Amino acid sequence: MTQHIETSASRRGVLAGSIGVAAASAVLANTATEPAQAATMSGGTKAGMDYITAKDGAKIFYKDWGKGQPIVFHHGWPLSADDWDVQLLFFVQHGFRVIAHDRRGHGRSTQTSEGNEMDTYADDVAALTSALDLKDAIHFGHSTGGGEVVRYLGKHGTARCAKAVLVGAVPPVMVKSATNPGGTPIEAFDELRKSLAANRSQFYFDVASGPFYSFNRPGAKVSKGIIENWWRQGMMGSAKAHYECIKAFSETDFTPDLKKIDVPVLVMAGDDDQIVPYKDAALLSAKILKNATLKIYKGFPHGMCTTEADTVNAEVLKFIKG
Repeated sequence: MTQHIETSASRRGVLAGSIGVAAASAVLANTATEPAQAATMSGGTKAGMDYITAKDGAKIFYKDWGKGQPIVFHHGWPLSADDWDVQLLFFVQHGFRVIAHDRRGHGRSTQTSEGNEMDTYADDVAALTSALDLKDAIHFGHSTGGGEVVRYLGKHGTARCAKAVLVGAVPPVMVKSATNPGGTPIEAFDELRKSLAANRSQFYFDVASGPFYSFNRPGAKVSKGIIENWWRQGMMGSAKAHYECIKAFSETDFTPDLKKIDVPVLVMAGDDDQIVPYKDAALLSAKILKNATLKIYKGFPHGMCTTEADTVNAEVLKFIKG
């Protein structure tokens, strides 16, 4: 395993307070018409220009732009493929084919009552890659999407994958336990569920305007557009799916999956990540992976793919080409 730790100048200052407390503070603080015919592919059905059909009938929305080596983007909770627009434009302009899907229960995909857990998320990704016949793909996951990437590769193998990128990703496992003493206490995730059930709209506004982008830090440059776009994406999805996904991203143990991954993986995180504390996530994942490159950026928040897109995009491009 190759490890490289890098810091970058912070625009928000030093990390304040303990990581565990900061993570817990996050708590408090259309579908398109389908064509008459559908082409059946191995593992999934291409139900139209913008959807594939999973094995249980769920419609999974996706964007598919450009030509060249494919990069598949896996979004965080409770967002959608729209969270990747900056990356999609950047990489398609650099000669890649870019694909981003809405996880089931999120965005424009079917709001299924069942299947809101990592095994089904991974199966949906397998159906998508099969339906689009993706080969030599780069899988790029943020936060919960990083868990989705790891479970997909662990469960379905790396035959179609060339490399992977994990940014602020949830593996190996978030919740505190006897075997994960540095994790976040279960009470923090219980509070997330309580806040979502009580007033999802206000809860999403509070997360986006506070810890997700470190907009709660003194001197932070707050973007109303970023906050409202986060809220918009969250409110497009299913309250039930989002509620159940909290268990999926916090309690799933991805350690066995990480051990199976045999392709190069770039692991990135900010040391001001108030949602997924990097010491219990990125650092541990990089130790478990067979071939990891680790980069930790000083002052970067959980939502670094948006607020620090220039740095993230350049680093990922270098990794892919390298």
